Amino acid sequence: MSKMSSLLFTAFVLSLLLTGESQDFTKRLPKNTLGLKKEKLSHLHFYFHDIVSGRHPTAIRVASAAMTDTSSSFFGAVVMIDDPLTVGPESSSKQVGRAQGMYASASLSEVGLLMVLNYAFTEGKYNGSTLSILGRNPPSNAVREMPVVGGSGLFRFARGYAQARTHFFDLKTGDAVVEYNVYVLHY
Repeated sequence: MSKMSSLLFTAFVLSLLLTGESQDFTKRLPKNTLGLKKEKLSHLHFYFHDIVSGRHPTAIRVASAAMTDTSSSFFGAVVMIDDPLTVGPESSSKQVGRAQGMYASASLSEVGLLMVLNYAFTEGKYNGSTLSILGRNPPSNAVREMPVVGGSGLFRFARGYAQARTHFFDLKTGDAVVEYNVYVLHY
């Protein structure tokens, strides 16, 4: 590389570093440009109803590996969900949203689920807003913690965590009710 080319390249790299932005497709914005105000912490409490049995399941296995049914951890099972979220643990309790996404058995040695889902809220001030969860859920633990990695609507720029506790589990059917406490920072 010639001295002139090297000098031009260095000047270009320095201009990118000093401005902190690419000249082609990004620019810095002040928070108020998007109407962001003071960040707040919200606590949400609800129950997740995972129904795998009966005529109207809300969780259905859509994929599995050759070894899934012989594995003690159900390794390789992938389940799509559209589970109701309710105020109380009873299925007749007021519904506040849906947990939509999937979970998959991702551990060879224990039941350890990879949770990839959105809490889509349908009631109150969060109606139409979502929170996105991506994390590990070992259901045999009394308390599990999964990260909130984002959101939409009133939960734009959300971050936080969801704490899960099994409220009820039917060994015969596989149906479960899980209590969730979600702590989320958002604008």
